[in-house]
Amino acid sequence: MNRFLATLLALIALAWPGAASADVLMSFHSFSGSVFSGRYPHTFIVLEGTLDATGERVSENYGFTAKEVSRAVLQGPVEHAIQVEPAKYIKSTKRHFTVKLSDAQYRRVRAEVERWRTAPGKYYDLDRRNCLHFVGAMAEIVGIKVVYPQSMLRKPRQWLDHLGKLNPWLAPPRKRR
Repeated sequence: MNRFLATLLALIALAWPGAASADVLMSFHSFSGSVFSGRYPHTFIVLEGTLDATGERVSENYGFTAKEVSRAVLQGPVEHAIQVEPAKYIKSTKRHFTVKLSDAQYRRVRAEVERWRTAPGKYYDLDRRNCLHFVGAMAEIVGIKVVYPQSMLRKPRQWLDHLGKLNPWLAPPRKRR
C-alpha cells in the first residue's frame, strides 16, 4: 500500500501545474573551423528552456562576427553582425559548459546581445572585440570570471577550456546517450 501511495503522489506531483521546472540554460560552444571549411574558429552561446514567469519557450543562439570576412579584418575595426547558427552547425560544435539562468539574467543576456547588435560604427575588432569578447560579456552576466589571455584571442576552444578551469564550479556537460 505504501508503494502504491508513493507512486500515486509522485504522479500527481508531476501532473500538478507549475510542478515542472522552468529553466533557461545558456551553453557555451566553440567551433575550430578552418580556411578550407569556410568557417573560422568561433564561439557563441545557445539559450534553451522555458521562462518561469511566462512559460515562454526559448530556443536561440547568438555569436558575434565581422559582417563581411575579408582582409580588412586584419587591419582594424570592421562592421559587425550578430550571427545565428543553424541547428545542424550547432551539432558539430563543442559545448564546453552550461549554466542555468534566472528570468532576469535571461533578459540581461538578451539586452546585451541587442547592445552588441546595435553598436554604432565598426564594432568588430579581431583582437579587441571579437566573438570571445561577446561570449565573455554574456558569461560575466552569470558570474563567470572572464580573462582574455593574448595567446588565446583567436583560439575559442582553448579560451573556453581556460574559462572552465578558472571557474571550477562550471561542470562540463554530461555526454548524451
